[in-house]
Amino acid sequence: MNRYPKEALVSIVAQLACGMGVPQEDAALFAEALVDADLHGVPTHGVSRLNIYLKRIEAGLIEPKAELAIERRAGSVLAFDAGNGLGQVQARRALDLLIPLARQNGVAAATIRNSQHFGALSWYANYAAAQKLVLLAMTNGEPAMSPAGGYEAFFGTNPIAASFPTGKGFPVKIDLSTSVVARGNIIAAQKKNEPIPEGWALDREGKPTTDATEALLGTVLTMAGHKGYALAMMVELFSGVLSGAAIGAEVGSMYKNLDRKQDVGHFFCLFDVQAFFDYGEYLRRMDETIDRIKASKKRAGVDEILVPGERSARTAAVNLTEGIPVSPETLAELEGWCSRLQVAFNFREVVCRP
Repeated sequence: MNRYPKEALVSIVAQLACGMGVPQEDAALFAEALVDADLHGVPTHGVSRLNIYLKRIEAGLIEPKAELAIERRAGSVLAFDAGNGLGQVQARRALDLLIPLARQNGVAAATIRNSQHFGALSWYANYAAAQKLVLLAMTNGEPAMSPAGGYEAFFGTNPIAASFPTGKGFPVKIDLSTSVVARGNIIAAQKKNEPIPEGWALDREGKPTTDATEALLGTVLTMAGHKGYALAMMVELFSGVLSGAAIGAEVGSMYKNLDRKQDVGHFFCLFDVQAFFDYGEYLRRMDETIDRIKASKKRAGVDEILVPGERSARTAAVNLTEGIPVSPETLAELEGWCSRLQVAFNFREVVCRP
């Protein structure tokens, strides 16, 4: 794959979003969210998703100029209606409204309904960590994963994320789906016509499969069996039931349901570190904890113990210097939209390194 500067990718994604009616400021935020995923080595939630977002806007299934509405307010708790707008834009707006409440009260929480797939949760968690805050984030999603013992998709891959500020130059970032693998990895395998590993999914008849297409028609497996199932249900209750969003199989599919909205729900709980502890002392304890973990005895063949978020931070540093890898499939989609929306496709001029 060729590599491209972050700024060039952000620019072209923002221009295409604007071409579909997204306001300029919102388009820039949307583009930043997608490219940040690629920057940190998570292309399944990055620019590769732009094609389906634009298709859904074109079909009238995403409102490009949606307003974020506060439906309920109680102390430092807010309940939002995203207006069927772009999930990344509406969720960041909601988070920005939560931040002053968390600073004032120590903790603030929000639910968001009537939203979309909103990308990598780590984008929001890292944003909060950069401001000396810790965000616990969850979202439900389109049916992809069955409860333990079943083979009918009910839950999304229902991820959970949190990032903790450190003095190491990167946050400790926990961002994981409650499925054995993020569904985006199966979608990526399907696009490349590649098989998936055993143990990832069941087909439509509940049988194990390595066929990505059959897996997408069937169900992804939960991580750690019944434990992953329990966590997935917790996320569904916070994000779907508590928010008033769609639940389980009611959530619209981003790819398959091109005739109805998704109505995804999100849950944010934001903590101000300084309300709990002196921030300087917190950083000292945080960094000491990291050092102790990394100094642990290593298994045979292991050169270094990494903490969560360290690998993606290193990936981002490399990609900022050498350019962000973009697959030929994604490039072809970008070129197609550029042609349709009369946006200059000038990537040939900005390739950093083959």
